[in-house]
Amino acid sequence: MGRVIHIETPTQLRNRHRRTIAEILRRLMGKPTLDIESRDMAATLVFLLREIHEGVEQSARAWEKRDYWMKAERFLREWEWAMEMAANIEDVIRHDALDLLPDLLAELFPYFADIQVKSMTRKPSEWQGNYGRLLAEPPGKSPWGTS
Repeated sequence: MGRVIHIETPTQLRNRHRRTIAEILRRLMGKPTLDIESRDMAATLVFLLREIHEGVEQSARAWEKRDYWMKAERFLREWEWAMEMAANIEDVIRHDALDLLPDLLAELFPYFADIQVKSMTRKPSEWQGNYGRLLAEPPGKSPWGTS
């Protein structure tokens, strides 16, 4: 088996995911009701926040290997909200409590307020079917667990 070569760094991936989340948040806030597409978007938020968390842990591990313990710890603390928000949104989706979703989105929005969205560049195909994909996962699949 050959080596896996990652073209995107964790920072580049995190920034791309942050942009996608910012666009999804703006689209969701413009919706008068939560429809099927809204469920797919919310599930996509869970997947993207998980990936952000994984990238943060990967960066922190690299810094720990170089004995930058304090930097790694500070970085992990700075991004711990991503793990918590992913678990909260996943919990709301799994328990079909979507009436709580707007409050969670409002809580999530300040983390992405610095991203300027002048035009929507993400296509709906990026989130289509993610609601079903999330529900098909076993509830404990995420590294921090849910239920």
